Amino acid sequence: MHRLAALPFENSYARLHPACYEVVDPTPLPDPCLVAFNPAAAELIGLDPAEANNPELALYLSGHRRLPGAEPIAQAYAGHQFGVWVPQLGDGRAFLLGEIGTPQGECWDLHLKGAGRTRFSRFGDGRSVLRSAVREYLAGEAMHGLGIPTTRALAIVGSALPVEREQVETAATLLRLSPSHVRFGTFQYFAARNATDRVGELAEYVIARHFPELAGTGYLGWFGEVCRRTARLMAQWMAAGFAHGVMNTDNMSVLGLTLDYGPYGFLDEYDAGFICNHTDSGGRYAFDQQPAVGMWNCARFGESLMAAAGEPMEAWQSALEEYWPAFAAAYQGLMLGKLGLNSRPADSTEDADLIADLLGVLQAERADYTGFFRGLCGFGVDRPAGNTPGPMRAWLARYTARLQAEGSRDAERAERMRRVNPKYVLRNWIAQEAIEEAQAGRYGLIEELRRLFADPFGEHPGMARFAEPPSGAAREIAVSCSS
Repeated sequence: MHRLAALPFENSYARLHPACYEVVDPTPLPDPCLVAFNPAAAELIGLDPAEANNPELALYLSGHRRLPGAEPIAQAYAGHQFGVWVPQLGDGRAFLLGEIGTPQGECWDLHLKGAGRTRFSRFGDGRSVLRSAVREYLAGEAMHGLGIPTTRALAIVGSALPVEREQVETAATLLRLSPSHVRFGTFQYFAARNATDRVGELAEYVIARHFPELAGTGYLGWFGEVCRRTARLMAQWMAAGFAHGVMNTDNMSVLGLTLDYGPYGFLDEYDAGFICNHTDSGGRYAFDQQPAVGMWNCARFGESLMAAAGEPMEAWQSALEEYWPAFAAAYQGLMLGKLGLNSRPADSTEDADLIADLLGVLQAERADYTGFFRGLCGFGVDRPAGNTPGPMRAWLARYTARLQAEGSRDAERAERMRRVNPKYVLRNWIAQEAIEEAQAGRYGLIEELRRLFADPFGEHPGMARFAEPPSGAAREIAVSCSS
């Protein structure tokens, strides 16, 4: 295990063409203090968890001291934001410190968010607020606990520095871990400038580091794999009832993992058109739009590769069209798992109809999404539906017939279903409670929730209230792009 000041940094991204980044140091936060430390994330990079007690930790993670071997840079990228092309974005408040290789052959970027201005800041102040840092810290762990590919977070460092958002808040930094922070928008940035050499350099870099099995096969095969990974990620979001909120192309990872947590939200009562981001007045990124937006974003990514690759457009279109079959197969498989059912032959529409009809009933009844599926784990084929409302009773009759047809055993099925239907998800009211505690200087709940969401499928005695949907004013919590 390494001490923080002895992490074995690599800095491969800083060896790329200088147009890919700006060399810049963080701006220190005044009077930093440690808010949260994630020992599970520390293990990923071989960091001694005892470093949580190192009084220098907050100084290193707030910009006061540079970690030995780190080479801070701000990455350049562009993107479509709410469908509108923005030719220059980039890390306006974040710094790639470098990468940490592990004996297992993994590599993790260390990315410090909220640590000051860069040339990509535009009109921003380069800071994150404690509220957004807590939301991202918990979101990464909650998604990881659900088995959904995601960035992770090592630590939050807070400060009394005032930062103006919708209201005046206090500043914080978050140290984020990811195998890569390269985005669709990284390629768009150079493609829009007709810098095909840079597009090619980036593609070769990403393929060599993260897709070595595709080395030497050209960019088209890699593009198809990115499309499939993105489709599977969208399927996982939809099955978990997760809405990202800001699916701009600069927030889409070329690795097919969840990147940039802002105004996200897990479904409470089921609403296919759920809009978690109150900035999104047109509903572009509503829950049910996510799969289509994922494909649209893949198309924009493919356009940025085409000029550097040279294959005919028809070949790129064919690769893009792999998206929908990959999404449909992944989503149906996940939903059947949530229902405890075996899959039918590929040419059967019965499974898709059963799933779609259930979602229609949940929508009509405004049923709690997570709570319904967790409750369904205890369903028995010999127990009548009783007072269940008509549409749900009719659906349960079809479900019962299907279970009987495949010889399902209640106890075995219940055990399987509890392994894929969480009891706990990071509802906005839970994140808000942790935020308010942290803003009052009490950080214990963040750690309690980190432990809880590491195993969202367990029962966790004493934590049952975190399985409840929101009530009262908590139902009205609104999040925006500043979140």
